[in-house]
Amino acid sequence: MDDQSILEHKRLLVVDDEADVLDIIKEQFPNTIVITGQTFETALELIENENFDLAILDIMGVNGFELLKSCRARHLPAAMLTARAINVESINEAIREGAVSFLPKEELGRLPELVAEILTELEQGRTHWAKLFERFGSYFKNKLGITWKNLEKPQYPGYY
Repeated sequence: MDDQSILEHKRLLVVDDEADVLDIIKEQFPNTIVITGQTFETALELIENENFDLAILDIMGVNGFELLKSCRARHLPAAMLTARAINVESINEAIREGAVSFLPKEELGRLPELVAEILTELEQGRTHWAKLFERFGSYFKNKLGITWKNLEKPQYPGYY
């Protein structure tokens, strides 16, 4: 299945406090329904009242880890998106709190490919962590240095 076919008609919730990031992301998904939220309150209301195939949550500006808890309570798969919170603690928290992936904002240009990969993994009952570390292992290793060895391994093969 190619990237575009799995993305077609999916519903994504994208939450980020930066309007330009939301615009960039929305433009990359022409055949996908992309609903955006720029605040914690807006995102929480959307999570509680609408259905999505995947939520993409910024960590910093919108309290993404609290939103992740709400997503998990609603069985909504969520991937964390960040530029500044790429550290062992944030990645481990994402793993522990049930995120299905962790996406660096530096890779926004590849987001449709990554989201397609995440959705494919979810359809097969798995999280995206194994593919993520396979794909970006050297990126995380370079970013985190020796602390790379302190990353936790997800204790569950799939989220749903």
